[in-house]
This record gives sequence, C-alpha cells and structure tokens, in this order.
Amino acid sequence: MAIAWSNWTTPDDTTAQSVKMTVKAIRAISKGQNGVGAFVLQCKKMNIHYCDWAGSSKGMNGFIKSLLPRFAAANPQVEFAVSPRPNKHPVIVGHYINGGMKSICVRNLSPFEILKKAELLRDASGEKLRRTNKAVTSTKPSVRGIWSPYHGKGMAV
Repeated sequence: MAIAWSNWTTPDDTTAQSVKMTVKAIRAISKGQNGVGAFVLQCKKMNIHYCDWAGSSKGMNGFIKSLLPRFAAANPQVEFAVSPRPNKHPVIVGHYINGGMKSICVRNLSPFEILKKAELLRDASGEKLRRTNKAVTSTKPSVRGIWSPYHGKGMAV
C-alpha cells in the first residue's frame, strides 16, 4: 500500500481510485514541556550589578565575596557577569533562552536574601507572568456546567 500526501492507491487496484484526504490543524496553544525528554535550564546568563560605595549595595558586596563563587560553581550552565554601576542600586538581571529578561532590585538585602533572589531568577522560565481568573485553564467549557447553590432541589433539613 503506497500512501501519498494527497491521495492513496493500492497496487492491485487497476482503476487507481484515489480518495482525497485533507489535513486539519488542531486549534491549541503549544506549551513547552521541559523535562519530558531532558531538562534544560531556561536561564542562560545572569548579570550582577553593584556599587562599591553605596550603602544599599552592602549586602550585594557580601554576596559577591562569599556566596557567589559557590553559587556559580554549582550552576556551570549559567554564565555570570559581575559589573560595577556607580551610584545605582544593586540589580540582578536574568537572561533566558526564549529571549526574555527579568531583573530584580536587591537593595538593602542581606547576602542570603540575595542568594534566594538569584535562585528565583535561575529557576524561572523567562515567560511573562499572566494573571489567571480560574483555578483550571481549559480550552473547553465544563460539560456539567458551573455548580451553584441556587440551582436544583434543596436538601430537606
């Protein structure tokens, strides 16, 4: 049996009947399924900006000296760039595979709080945050309808 894109014929059929088969696209939104085959960390680069002089960068300076070397060694798949920005608040900027970018201002935070923010950026997907109104997001409405205490027979007490 030989199958082509637009029709199919059987080798023993002398009249060579053909049947047109059309392909319909499924109307669905594609979702990234990271971890199905292999997990790929979405964060590819982190820029760490600090100021040597300002008091709001005190925690960031401690983070760079004590915690950043261990954090960078534990995450070799992420590129780290540390650069001074005089007279500015300290900021951590995450760059992602999908082209997204997220930045978190870490002024007046302790080194361990900054580590938590860096882990948050590392584990993020880079997608924009979207507000959802319903607990379950679906493309199809419920078959049963929405439950309401005002419909149906009341319970006898």
